[in-house]
Amino acid sequence: MLQPLAAELWDYDAPLSVLGMSLGHRMTVARLPGGELWLHSPAAHTPELAAALAALGPVGHVVAPNAMHDTYLEGWFAAYPAARLHGARGFAKFRPDLKFTHLLADTPDPAWAAVFDQCVLRGMPRLNEVVFRHRASRTLIVTDLAFNLGPDMPLLSRLLLKLNGCDCRFAVSRLLKTTIKDRAALRASLDTVLAWDFDRIVLSHGRNVERGGRELLRDAFLFLG
Repeated sequence: MLQPLAAELWDYDAPLSVLGMSLGHRMTVARLPGGELWLHSPAAHTPELAAALAALGPVGHVVAPNAMHDTYLEGWFAAYPAARLHGARGFAKFRPDLKFTHLLADTPDPAWAAVFDQCVLRGMPRLNEVVFRHRASRTLIVTDLAFNLGPDMPLLSRLLLKLNGCDCRFAVSRLLKTTIKDRAALRASLDTVLAWDFDRIVLSHGRNVERGGRELLRDAFLFLG
């Protein structure tokens, strides 16, 4: 179930297949100073997961960090109607049925401003991904910005990932590269992120990076120039 990453920070792994690729899905959970839980890119809502979360605290914030991570949101919106629902810009166009209470921006919400830094990655308008840094643990939390999938995947998934340019390594997928419309804007956003102090990277798809994450992220985007 929920695995501790650091003080007041957990992750949860679940299976997920997209376009024939077994990508997996990682949800990240933080407990905020007031005791409420912050859920990043939640996995499918189940009674077992809900019980595990309830043991940590009340769900206060559901975060949809880019405009393509929408698969399981309806279940969480229905289960926690009193929670604040934070979405990346773009959902109004692509999923107008999802009614968020707040839009994510560069400035952290006051409820987690003491815990996280955040940055909107500009230049990819289909995603508008927002990345977060958990300051106390020096952990960067990303969604589709990079994958880190390994050799333990099924053969077909390995072949498809190879075609997508991200087999068995920390890498930017070719699919993500097709969403880049303004390389300079993305480069400027990444410069902001790379100025943060972080070592670990928690990914939505693939193995977490425990050491040297800042250097890996920098090198993965050298193609931007």
